[in-house]
Amino acid sequence: MRSDGPAMAAPEEPLRRRKAGVAGPAPESPPGPGRDPAGCPARLGAGTFWLTRIVLLKALAFVYFVAFLVAFHQNKQLIGDRGLLPYRVYLRSVQQHFRGQVSWETVSYAPTVLWLLDWSHMDFNLDALALLGLGISSFILVSSCANMVLMAALWVLYMSLVNVGQIWYSFGWESQLLETGFLGIFLCPLWTLSPLPRGTPTSRIILWGYRWLIFRIMLGAGLIKIRGDQCWRDLTCMDFHYETQPVPNPVAYFLHHSPWWFHRFETLSNHFLELVVPFFIFLGRQMCILHGALQILFQIVLIISGNLSFLNWLTIVPSLACFDDATLGFLFPSGPGCLKDQVLKMQEEEARGARAPRTRGSVARHTVNLALGVLVAWLSIPVVLNLLSPRQVMNSSFNPLRIVNTYGAFGSITKERTEVILQGTASPNASAPDAKWEDYEFKCKPGDLRRRPCLISPYHHRLDWLMWFAAFQTYEHNEWIIHLAGKLLANDAQALSLLALNPFAGRAPPRWVRGEHYRYKFSRPGGAHAAEGKWWIRKRLGPYFPPLSFQDLKGYFRSREWPYPKPE
Repeated sequence: MRSDGPAMAAPEEPLRRRKAGVAGPAPESPPGPGRDPAGCPARLGAGTFWLTRIVLLKALAFVYFVAFLVAFHQNKQLIGDRGLLPYRVYLRSVQQHFRGQVSWETVSYAPTVLWLLDWSHMDFNLDALALLGLGISSFILVSSCANMVLMAALWVLYMSLVNVGQIWYSFGWESQLLETGFLGIFLCPLWTLSPLPRGTPTSRIILWGYRWLIFRIMLGAGLIKIRGDQCWRDLTCMDFHYETQPVPNPVAYFLHHSPWWFHRFETLSNHFLELVVPFFIFLGRQMCILHGALQILFQIVLIISGNLSFLNWLTIVPSLACFDDATLGFLFPSGPGCLKDQVLKMQEEEARGARAPRTRGSVARHTVNLALGVLVAWLSIPVVLNLLSPRQVMNSSFNPLRIVNTYGAFGSITKERTEVILQGTASPNASAPDAKWEDYEFKCKPGDLRRRPCLISPYHHRLDWLMWFAAFQTYEHNEWIIHLAGKLLANDAQALSLLALNPFAGRAPPRWVRGEHYRYKFSRPGGAHAAEGKWWIRKRLGPYFPPLSFQDLKGYFRSREWPYPKPE
């Protein structure tokens, strides 16, 4: 901060010297804006959150961008007109449940703007929502400007997709993005588009809303582990996690083969970060900053070690609310007129007692923020009771808008990895000994033993994740996999766009498709299989579903109102 007294008095001495005829140094020019009396860049003071809001909104916009990009690339194939689980069928079933009308009960059960759109163009509707979300999030990401209207639009658009996404949108991070995005609406001014809207300082209530969110995310994840799988209590879960997580990456291959003591250290560190560190939030500024730094570092480690969609990127967002302008100033360039310099001037004005006049708008905003704080506190009651319950459930919502939710991850760890491998054959007789079965390859999930594990975070292949869940269930629990088999029998281009390899590309579609069940394990680095270029070794467990032909599936498709695929 500048000291105005010495700076004002300094020119008097050279003036007296000139009057006395004594030579002296030329008078110094006063320091420029944002600089201390010595001319060095001044440091931002603690306790303001102008830059915090910019960083937080840009991070949230990035996650929204990825989420809408995934939606644009995959929604038509998953829930579109000819998708694996068409959302038209889903909305119709909801409508029939409420006596066939689109009433308030119907909309509150599945809140989505798709109720209001033309159902004869389902794919167009899905693309329109995704593209609009991509456009708005891109604008915020590039310009650093957002208002309540834009943030509310992003929230409504994504909520509209989540509530018709069915099993494809059943992951915990969907609700987490909606809760994070809902709070983001109230970070911004109503209309103004400016990185630093001077009339709308960052609300402390919203910042504490984000801190309360990251507290619940981390503590919920820690408690579900301690109450869940025994391996979290005997510190052995990390012996299995890297190999059996939904979609491993190349780093997971090497981490899996770490020494036993390293896995014990990882598990203990996990417990410390999820069960102890969250309470740092309530212990003052320095400990809150330490909490934010540790949680962001933790999420970066998780990003490096696995493909967990945009979950870890999203979890970084509320952690940013632990930092004030003084902490985040290093992220912004210094110089006259830059954002950092503008914040410094506002801090100086506030230090001199200059405050923005109280207007009706500021009073209304403060009232809305207080009401939001009360709403979040009220909706947190069942969430807190769930955290305290020995029968804690994770990744659940207690309200249809998903404003306050429960969270958790990996409460139980699978000890071995199984995979469903889809295969097709052109043989007229599926039971013939000489029938040649060829494997379909997915974008990211393990299949080909020589294919390196993928590295795609924060992107998300929804079908690959659901195939992981399907592998330790049965096809009766996952009817969509039979729908996928029917589309493979037709060489359906839309469904095949979700896969990496179609062995029947450029030729007639297969006559039969089947699912085979395998156990997969990482090969040992330096071992015989690794020397052959294999990342995985596998052993057949048996059939997952029997060979199917078009004739076998006609009645199955008709009973579920699925469009019958046409061979291409």
